[in-house]
Amino acid sequence: MKVLIVGQGGREHVLAWKLRQSPRVEHVFVAPGNAGTAEDAENVAISTTDFNGLVRFAVEQKIGLVVIGPEAPLVAGLADAMRKKGLLVFGPNKNAAELEGSKVFSKQFMRQHGVPTAEFRSFDAARDAFAYVEERPETPLVVKADGLAAGKGVFVCSSKTEALEAIREIAVKRVFGESGKRIVIEERLEGAEASILAIVDGKTIVPLDTAQDHKAAYDGDRGPNTGGMGAYSPAPLVTPELMDLIIDKILVPTVHGLSKIGRPFNGVLYAGLMLTAQGPRVLEFNTRFGDPEAQPVLMRLKTDLFELLLSAAEGRLAKFPALEWDPRPAVCVVMASEGYPGDYEKGRPMRGLAEADAQPDVKVFHAGTKLLDDGTIVTDGGRVLGITALGDDLSDAKRRAYQAVKPIRWEGAWCRKDISDKARS
Repeated sequence: MKVLIVGQGGREHVLAWKLRQSPRVEHVFVAPGNAGTAEDAENVAISTTDFNGLVRFAVEQKIGLVVIGPEAPLVAGLADAMRKKGLLVFGPNKNAAELEGSKVFSKQFMRQHGVPTAEFRSFDAARDAFAYVEERPETPLVVKADGLAAGKGVFVCSSKTEALEAIREIAVKRVFGESGKRIVIEERLEGAEASILAIVDGKTIVPLDTAQDHKAAYDGDRGPNTGGMGAYSPAPLVTPELMDLIIDKILVPTVHGLSKIGRPFNGVLYAGLMLTAQGPRVLEFNTRFGDPEAQPVLMRLKTDLFELLLSAAEGRLAKFPALEWDPRPAVCVVMASEGYPGDYEKGRPMRGLAEADAQPDVKVFHAGTKLLDDGTIVTDGGRVLGITALGDDLSDAKRRAYQAVKPIRWEGAWCRKDISDKARS
């Protein structure tokens, strides 16, 4: 069977690499892909925004399964366009993807369906948001742009001054464009974070093993929010008992609630959680594989990923056998461009990739890379690579990942040095 993956990041590279391992997959296309997917699959020069081109290609190639990676085409309705042509798709339709596409919708949905989350208020006008913060006592707040912002539309604020500046950035300066038309302001939760991903076919929920992302740019969880600077799996703080609670109190009411309101969910449901003293609380929902969580999680998955996603797309998850996992933990370290998550330059030549990839139990997943006609690989994004390694324990996995980082060079390359340390703190 032929598979088409839509996207060009690290998540799409790990999906292509993993799906290609299935004996039932004869060919994997990635549109538009990156330099890494060009090695592990076949890139197709069609943009993620060219819905007509993507649908036409899928029909002409008789694609057996379309896997939509990024959030933007899901929120814009690519899955709907594909399904209208009779194609089998793994990924939620436009209505269900609004769970990620609008933080206002997501928070209101959680309130209505009893899903535990932080107390919040939403605002359509900047002046009302300013007035709300000014009138409140001095407490930590989180200010969010309503729409998609590539993981960067969230400001974790320790003071009124910071919260007011966040409102100004989102709603007045419009640094995230139309995504800042509405704002969510919520209480700042305290605790450890965890990422829970589950495969869903509308009714049945199959949780994947746990992971923990590192959103802040710099060591010690300092600096601005990013799309994620690294992740590890499994997350030891999520015990089997806690996982049962998360399924019962968060995943089940969310999936059932979406069905009740006529938005059945088919795809990956990602719950970003804060594990507070009062129990797990949802920080955000995503409607696709997390990036970089997908890299360590899928590297550990021994079950055939194609069979799993196909079963979900066909609504057959209830009969799917229990997932098998490599017991060894995995650590993913993101290498980024100088200036990220702010402005950065593209087109910087890279070296040392083959040397890193050749190390045992290591895979270099490409995110923001581009293959030039002469064979040179250059940077093409803020988050450039996700170096992922398996190890006998977390310390060993971390050591192997950073050992693979060492030979990779380009002007301005950098990464956090403490990925996975919080698992042992």
